[in-house]
Amino acid sequence: MLKKFVYSQKVAPYVFVLPFILIFLIFWFYPLLNSFVMSFQDKMLGQDPKWIGEANYSKLLTDKVFLTAIKNSVVYMLGTLVLLIPFPMLFAVMINSKLMMGREFFKSSFFLPALTSVAVAGTIFRLTFGEMEGSLMNSFLGLFGVEPIKFLKDGEWSMAALLILACWRWTGVNMLYYLSGLKSIDNEYYEAASIDGASAWQKFRTITMPLLKPTTVYVTTISVYAGLAMFTESLMMFNGNNSPKNIGLTIVGYLYRQGIEKNKLGYAAAVGIILLIIAMVINLTQLKFSGMFKKEED
Repeated sequence: MLKKFVYSQKVAPYVFVLPFILIFLIFWFYPLLNSFVMSFQDKMLGQDPKWIGEANYSKLLTDKVFLTAIKNSVVYMLGTLVLLIPFPMLFAVMINSKLMMGREFFKSSFFLPALTSVAVAGTIFRLTFGEMEGSLMNSFLGLFGVEPIKFLKDGEWSMAALLILACWRWTGVNMLYYLSGLKSIDNEYYEAASIDGASAWQKFRTITMPLLKPTTVYVTTISVYAGLAMFTESLMMFNGNNSPKNIGLTIVGYLYRQGIEKNKLGYAAAVGIILLIIAMVINLTQLKFSGMFKKEED
C-alpha cells in the first residue's frame, strides 16, 4: 500500500499537467508549426501545395500594400498605448479614492462598452463618423461652423476615429485591471506618506505608479498584441476590407485579403508569421527594459 501511495504521489502531478500539454500541442504548437511550413509554400484550397522556399517573404519585403498595413497597425498600436494606459490608470485612481461618489456607477458605465459586439460598435461609429451632413460628428461640428469632414476617406481622421472607438470600448477594461492592482497596495504606505506631508501627486508618483508597474507591464503587453492584431473594428468601420487607398488596412486585414479573399494561403501564412515576429520583438523588448526578466534579489 505504501508503495502504491508513493507511486501515485509521483504520477499525480504529471497526470494533472498532461491535459494542458496536449492542449498546448494541439491548439497552439501544431497550428503555428503548420503555418510556418505553409509560409514557404504556394498553397491554395483544392490544389496540392508547391514548395517555393522564401519567395513569399521576399515578395512581402517589396509589397507596398503590406508595408502600408504594417504602418497602419503600428500607428494604431502606438496610439492605443498612449491613450489606453495613462488614462485608465488615472480613472482607476479617481474611482478608488474614498472621496469619489458613485464609484460603482462609474465602474459599470466605463465597462459597459466592452460588452457591446464589435460589429455593432463598428457600425455605430461608421454612421457617427460618416461624411454626410446628418452624421452625428459632422452635425456636432456644424454647430461651430465647421464644414463636413470626410473622416473615413482621410488617413489621419480615419485613424483618429479608430482610436476613439478603441478608447470607447477598452478604457473600462484597462481601468478594471488597474483597480485590481490598486487593491493590492497596502494603505499603510499612503498613511506614512501623509504623515510625512506628501501631496496627492507625490503619493501617486512615488507609491501608486511604482507599485502598479506589474499591472502596467501586463496592460502594455496585451495592448501591443491587440493593437497589431486589430481587424474587426476596421472591417466594420469601413464597411468592408477595402478602405480608400488602404487607409484602414491592417496586418490582419491584409492576411484576410490574401488568404480568404484571394485564396493565397501560403502568402497569408507568411503575413501571419511576420505579425507574430513583430509582436514578439516589441513585447520582449518592452519586457526586457521593464526589468521583468531580471531575477529577484535575495
